[in-house]
Amino acid sequence: MAAAPARARADYDYLVKLLLIGDSGVGKSCLLLRFSDDSFTTSFITTIGIDFKIRTIELDGKRIKLQIWDTAGQERFRTITTAYYRGAMGILLVYDVTDESSFNNIRNWIRNIEQHASDNVNKILVGNKADMDESKRAVPTSQGQALADEYGIKFFETSAKTNFNVEQVFFSIARDIKQRIAESDSKAEPLTIKISKPDPAIGSATAQEKSACCGS
Repeated sequence: MAAAPARARADYDYLVKLLLIGDSGVGKSCLLLRFSDDSFTTSFITTIGIDFKIRTIELDGKRIKLQIWDTAGQERFRTITTAYYRGAMGILLVYDVTDESSFNNIRNWIRNIEQHASDNVNKILVGNKADMDESKRAVPTSQGQALADEYGIKFFETSAKTNFNVEQVFFSIARDIKQRIAESDSKAEPLTIKISKPDPAIGSATAQEKSACCGS
């Protein structure tokens, strides 16, 4: 009887779960579609609950499998999506540069992250629809950067329509997560125990103590 084949090696070095959050209509699904399938649609389809895509990328000689979850932005779905914060390793906070309310709500989304996600989750702020005419822009780039600086996170403006900065956003957060995992792995390695020769002086002193103790 032939031996069972050895289990195939995983086709990736790291599995990274990302979460896209933000108000409804800011373009989360379009960003995901552009990054995963390199496609764009102008038709607006509301995400019901949650959806996800997978794309494997190469970073610094390592294969990273990105599992990207696209959440629904509507208030009524937030109770569903909070369960997905827990396992997220990275979160993309998305707003629409032509919609000031979606930008103002980023603080609420960050509060949700602080409440439901792990403490060391990586975050990145994304101002989407940067291709829109400047006359329609409601949130200046400097304002987005200032908010990101306030929370100590990276900031990108993107356009799912023109593919502006879309790859850069996902690669940036993936690189930061990979670095964090690598650092935690190295800290988790068992420490090497050094066995050094006993100091003769200490040894003789101990012997003297023992003989004095026994002799008393």
